[in-house]
Amino acid sequence: MPAPDAAARRLGEAHALLRLLQLIAAEVMDELSEEAEWFAREIAARIPSEN
Repeated sequence: MPAPDAAARRLGEAHALLRLLQLIAAEVMDELSEEAEWFAREIAARIPSEN
């Protein structure tokens, strides 16, 4: 199991990636934004919320 600092850093990175994917998904609907939306849903289902 990773050290608590490493786990917190990874969780922060996962949330940053999720926000980036959500921004891309919110753009004009094209193949890239559809794929970003799918990845965002997959990541959101696997990580705890920020709150």
